[in-house]
Amino acid sequence: MELDPHELKKLMKEAIREELGASDCRIAKRWKDGLITLHSDNPTVQPKEIPMDAFFKKITSVREKLRVLEQKLNNHKSLTPEEKLEFQTLISRAYGSLTTFNILFEDEEDRFVGVKG
Repeated sequence: MELDPHELKKLMKEAIREELGASDCRIAKRWKDGLITLHSDNPTVQPKEIPMDAFFKKITSVREKLRVLEQKLNNHKSLTPEEKLEFQTLISRAYGSLTTFNILFEDEEDRFVGVKG
């Protein structure tokens, strides 16, 4: 079986994303192609518009980095179980801080979940 370079690149990307725990999550349809506009209370400051798709990619990038951090933490050999638990709690709280952005996700299973209780 011979793969063309495009197909090989596609397969490599899929393998890397799978290894890192990344997923192809989708932005909710109502936000697709939307804009976020930041307004300062200072009238001399120009508003800043950010494409919603770019903002969504940043949010999912943060999530992917948290997942990698979580994997490295869980596999770390020299941390004590207590230290791992402390760091895991901080990661869970970070996820919880990001739950505000759950409205952006099309699929519920892609949403952030923080500390429950």
